[in-house]
Amino acid sequence: MAKLIYSMFTSLDGYAEAAEGDLGSGAEDEEVHTFIGDTFRHLGTYLYGRRMYETMVFWETAHALPDVPPYIAQYARDWQAAEKVVYSTTLESVSSAKTRIERSFDPDAVRRLKAESDHDLSVDGPTLAAHAIAAGLVDEYHLFITTSVVGGGKRFFPDGVRLDLDLVEQRAFENGLLYVRYQTR
Repeated sequence: MAKLIYSMFTSLDGYAEAAEGDLGSGAEDEEVHTFIGDTFRHLGTYLYGRRMYETMVFWETAHALPDVPPYIAQYARDWQAAEKVVYSTTLESVSSAKTRIERSFDPDAVRRLKAESDHDLSVDGPTLAAHAIAAGLVDEYHLFITTSVVGGGKRFFPDGVRLDLDLVEQRAFENGLLYVRYQTR
């Protein structure tokens, strides 16, 4: 059975999306980006909401940019190789291969997808992840914690859900970013 992984950058005060501005630096760092690529290369399916998909579809053509660094080209190839499911009631069509639209998030369908998959899945975006967390579907949480306090926005973890987790891995990067990986008990 495959695992469902929720992973995002989060501010030091726990926001996956800042109310104003960005979450701070870290993702653009080669060391961090290479680590992310190596960590998630095994994923077979990404579950996205519309907004996250519209952000991530950049990787469909990123490998073709002029003077693209090898670690960026590799991440693009890995992203392109995975299946993508976009949950949206408004998105008319997709602009990437191996991508389908689902009009609503069905926890039972995701359970079946996990049971039938040979590769782990990722749920991305705090809104969609909140549905998966509330349904008890998320097996691991990967947090990339920036050095910024943003004061508000969309929280990494949804309110009203209790989780008891075990720390499995941690790493500090030279730029101050922290990576922590937890699994559910």
